[in-house]
Amino acid sequence: MVVKEYTSIAEVSGPLMIVENVKDVAYGELVQAKTSLGEKRLGQVLEVSEDRAVVQLFEGTSGIDTKNTRVRFVGETMKLGVSPELLGRVFNGVGKPIDGSPDIIPEDRIDINGNAINPYRRDHPAEFIQTGISTIDLMNTLVRGQKLPIFSGAGLPHNLLAAQIARQAKVLGEKEQFAVVFAAMGITNEEALFFMKEFQQSGSMGKVVMFLNLANDPAIERIITPRLALTAAEYLAFDKGMHVLAILTDMTNYCESLREIAAARSEVPGRRGYPGYMYTDLATIYERAGRIKGREGSLTQMPILTMPDDDITHPIADLTGYITEGQFVLFRDLHMKGIYPPVNVLPCLSRLMKNGIGPGKTRDDHANVSDQVYSAYAKGIEVRNLVAVIGRESLSDLDTKYLDFADKFEELLVTQGYNEDRGIEESLGIAWKLLSGLPKTELKRVKEEFIEKHYEGKEDKEEGEESKEEDKEEEETVINISP
Repeated sequence: MVVKEYTSIAEVSGPLMIVENVKDVAYGELVQAKTSLGEKRLGQVLEVSEDRAVVQLFEGTSGIDTKNTRVRFVGETMKLGVSPELLGRVFNGVGKPIDGSPDIIPEDRIDINGNAINPYRRDHPAEFIQTGISTIDLMNTLVRGQKLPIFSGAGLPHNLLAAQIARQAKVLGEKEQFAVVFAAMGITNEEALFFMKEFQQSGSMGKVVMFLNLANDPAIERIITPRLALTAAEYLAFDKGMHVLAILTDMTNYCESLREIAAARSEVPGRRGYPGYMYTDLATIYERAGRIKGREGSLTQMPILTMPDDDITHPIADLTGYITEGQFVLFRDLHMKGIYPPVNVLPCLSRLMKNGIGPGKTRDDHANVSDQVYSAYAKGIEVRNLVAVIGRESLSDLDTKYLDFADKFEELLVTQGYNEDRGIEESLGIAWKLLSGLPKTELKRVKEEFIEKHYEGKEDKEEGEESKEEDKEEEETVINISP
């Protein structure tokens, strides 16, 4: 390995440092900067032009002396040392241990940018992951190897939901090695302590790897944090055969760092000032999820992003929705009602849901029930909006039933406790209880055989009571005729 060292720093701009008179420097090459005080910082080459190199320092450029700082180009890209000892450990945003334990002894060093999965070798995700959250399991099913983001807003309980999913996620009927890789970008100390405490109290810390970039850490670190986390996740999944759930929060902070770098480089801005390559950059993160044919492990991603002003058309949410296989949306109005988790199922979507449900995976009526519940809730919301104009008294009996359905849907199916782990059978049972409040003639998306098996509405009770009355009258008639 050829190590090149320079002291020819021409300029420092934001998180960037421009080094002149360089030779044989490559894009993405790892950089070590040593300040005049002896402090060492890591960075990588962003751009090379003739004899000039633009370097981004992950730990910021504060205190950099252009005359006395020494810059070393180490001749390789940034790598993460990996071994099974990663499990149970906590690292900072650049991969250094912060849990008081010594550095791990790596069995391999892997490029943090990862290797693209050959499309031919990708295995289609098709295994149901039960999260214990009804609105996910029933309405927007997560399957192993999928990337399903959570769209949230400032102040909404996405961290609670992420911790609950990490604690409860499982594949039914199988006992396999499971791990959680948690990457935090720009979170507060309070949030970091919450996640650490949550994993420790649930007894799951031994199967968790954490990478924490806090709000008071340099923003530029956030560019590298998710890549370190996904490198660890890929190692555990594809080299060690584990089933890994990667939770990345908050991708909005990550994109803000991208915008900061783009501004420092005087790049032509795209939508709302974000760089034009943000779609490509996000894709290099999200597309690292999946399954590989011939390998036991899998990597499932649940990125979390807070939508600025709760705007789902914001570039970060918009581009994420294009790349990933759906989205899971938290709604502020439900949160204001005291509903947890405040999930608005109408804009939610899981594009791979149909592959992970049905006979042998969940239940044969799952798809029909999900479609019917979604349709009935959408109708109920329409009626709720109508009530604001004409009042409840003007509604027909059928519209009143749909209005009650929407209220009970939020009360019984959406609402559940933070420690409540619902099985898919329980979620389906609640759904049928709700559907049984509607006339059978309205269940147009459910097969007749499922209705006969699970429907327990008032119609059945009334028919049963009428049958009993008829039997009673027949008995009385026989008694009166007898001598």
